[in-house]
Amino acid sequence: HRFIASTVALLASRCSSSSTLSRNMAPTTKAAKKKLSTFIVDCSKPVEDKIMEIASFQTFLSERIKVGGKAGSLGDVVNVANDKTKVTITSEAPMSKRYLKYLTKKYLKKHNVRDWLRVIASNKDRNVYELRYFNIADQEEEEA
Repeated sequence: HRFIASTVALLASRCSSSSTLSRNMAPTTKAAKKKLSTFIVDCSKPVEDKIMEIASFQTFLSERIKVGGKAGSLGDVVNVANDKTKVTITSEAPMSKRYLKYLTKKYLKKHNVRDWLRVIASNKDRNVYELRYFNIADQEEEEA
């Protein structure tokens, strides 16, 4: 019984000393906790061929991305910007890359170009999706 009592006393003293350490530590700031995730959708091939407009894709994403379960209310949490051929999505809230692929496919289907374009993750960068054409010529050669 002495061994158990001494073990309990030792554990109790360690727990109380660790709680005093956590109270004496510097508080973490909100700026340190914010984790920005940046995703890029490269639409260079369809934009150059004038199949799709980059501005309409940007507005589609900003209307459809859900933050806190509500679509269109991005606030300061999510930022959707575009340059000539790319759309950049920057998010402070957790956001999956797969969700962005889903929305891109939805946009392509809405504009009836889903049959010709596909969304592929880039080989070079982890956070980049590319819109590429299906290889129709390869399929025709196989059928012949």
